[in-house]
Amino acid sequence: MVEEQKGENIPFWESIPLSKMSEKQWESLCDGCGLCCVEKLEDAETGVIYVTSVACEYLDLDSCRCRIYASRTQMNGSCVKLTPEAVALYRWLPETCAYRCIHENRPLPSWHPLLCGSPKAMKKAGVTASHRSVSGDSIHPDDLHRFIDYQV
Repeated sequence: MVEEQKGENIPFWESIPLSKMSEKQWESLCDGCGLCCVEKLEDAETGVIYVTSVACEYLDLDSCRCRIYASRTQMNGSCVKLTPEAVALYRWLPETCAYRCIHENRPLPSWHPLLCGSPKAMKKAGVTASHRSVSGDSIHPDDLHRFIDYQV
C-alpha cells in the first residue's frame, strides 16, 4: 500500500521532493480521479480559467483512466504532461490532486489510494470525473462554453 523510504517509516511523498521521485513514485501519486482530463477554457484577455464538465474523448469515464496514456501527448495536441516543474503552473489542478498537495506541503486526502490501498474510497467520496463529466467525443469544441462547471 504505502511505499516507504528504506529503513524509515516515512511515506516517500513526505520525504522526497517531487523533482527527485522515481517514475514509479511519481505515477503512483496520481489518484486516478480524471479531473485533470476535463476540458478547460482560458479567457485570453483576463487569464481566467474555466473548467468544464466535458472530459477528454480519450478518458474512460468508468475507470477514470486514459485509453491512450502512453501516446496521449502525441495523439491529443491539447493534452499536457504533468511534470514536477509544471505543478506550480497549473492552477487548474484540483485542490485534492496529490501533486498539488505535495507541492503546497499539504497532506494527501484521506481517501487517496496510497493511503487506503484502493480507489474505492475516492469513488465513494465522489471526487472523480465519472461523477461529474460527460465524454467529449460527441461535443464540438465550439460548444464547450455551454458546459462550464466552475472557474479557477
